[in-house]
Amino acid sequence: MTGAGEDWPRDGLGVDGMDSGLWVAGVDYVQGWREAQEVADRLNRALLGAGFELSELRAVASTNEEGRGLVRVAAWPGAVNRLAGLLEALADGDGGVR
Repeated sequence: MTGAGEDWPRDGLGVDGMDSGLWVAGVDYVQGWREAQEVADRLNRALLGAGFELSELRAVASTNEEGRGLVRVAAWPGAVNRLAGLLEALADGDGGVR
């Protein structure tokens, strides 16, 4: 996906008639964040294993305004380019991803 569309996770900044603040009363953000943090940690370990430095490419746990966990990737463009190349190589290989 390139760019924000209707299905893109919202970031809780008060868009589309939602609360105007970062937090919505009664929403358990901690549970969603914990789940996202577990997965972000797993992805970060995989990135380290693939030779990336977390200062150039890393997964970051977050939540949306509904408290659902999100994992965002924060990276320098060059690192994302390298990651895309690795994923394309996997997709073109015998893994049958495509």
